[in-house]
Amino acid sequence: VDLAREVAEKSMVLLKNEGGILPFERSSMRTLAVMGARAEGENLGDHGSSRVYPPEVVTPLGGLREHLGSSTRVVYERGTDTARVRQLAREADAVVLVVGLDHRDEGEWIPEKPEGDRGGDRRNLGLPLADAQLIRAVSALNRRTVVVLIGGSAITMEEWRNEAPAILMAFYPGMEGGKALARVLFGEVNPSGKLPFTIPADTSWLPPFDPKAERVEYGYYHGYTLAEKKGIEPAFAFGFGLGYTRFAYSSLHLSTSTLAPDGTVEVSVDVTNQGQRPGEEIVELYAGFPASKVDRPVKLLRGFEKVALRPRESKTVRFTLRARDLAYWDTASGSFRVEEAAYEALVGASSRRADLIAASFRVTKETSQ
Repeated sequence: VDLAREVAEKSMVLLKNEGGILPFERSSMRTLAVMGARAEGENLGDHGSSRVYPPEVVTPLGGLREHLGSSTRVVYERGTDTARVRQLAREADAVVLVVGLDHRDEGEWIPEKPEGDRGGDRRNLGLPLADAQLIRAVSALNRRTVVVLIGGSAITMEEWRNEAPAILMAFYPGMEGGKALARVLFGEVNPSGKLPFTIPADTSWLPPFDPKAERVEYGYYHGYTLAEKKGIEPAFAFGFGLGYTRFAYSSLHLSTSTLAPDGTVEVSVDVTNQGQRPGEEIVELYAGFPASKVDRPVKLLRGFEKVALRPRESKTVRFTLRARDLAYWDTASGSFRVEEAAYEALVGASSRRADLIAASFRVTKETSQ
């Protein structure tokens, strides 16, 4: 049970924290309003082949009530009573809006009767219209509003993203999800999760989707590789995630500037916690292909490491990048090949170029220092 809670805590991704409204201060929280249909009731995601049956499930509402106890008044509104929503938004010290998806929205369900309609994929990557309207209404009335997103994959947010002060992606947080959420929102846990996908601002550049298609042929690029090829800035980049402290990257060093097609290069970087809270940072290593003569992604993730740092502490994080990690599939020879060319090692906090520092090296027939 403790492990289930820890996994939920470490997987949540803080996407936005305008004005540093998070973490909440428990001592000054007199009234907390919790809103949204996903705040109550068991919601573990898949009802298909990976469905699980835990002995109990702590909901977001239940977790917040248990965490705050009698010291804070926790009031709940599903979001359907417009007058009460507005009243609570004005009166509460803060609002936690729990919105998103369940197994039916995701298409992960099987009918009780064989002749019934089966589940399928989402037709729309956004939230239900009622959720988006609730976010806009509450955010306009209370600038200490946090939107907690429940779902199994990317959720687009352009209808309300700029209006919500804070956004936390909780995925399907499992049996201890409510306790984990409370600990994250009130600062007992410093969020450290990073997005394992790209969240687009405009879905028009995504690969085509036809739920009735019996055969589909997709191109080579998808996710962040497709966005970078098209020069598109997503709403939230692959590998992105905030926390309650700030990390700085410096002193990127490569053990060699050249390596053979079967060689390796050691990559090291210094990471410093510049804030006042202890935290964990996931350091990401990408390989870039600026001089490739074949059609390749701009860069590809080739490693990641988590490092825990106390306030003002620095640590050196090391990776081993192999030449074969740079290989591409050569259709003519039917094998992987490593080009003799210039490459980049990019290290940082997300796939965004602004979040990365880079160093160049070459793959040649002969290695020299």
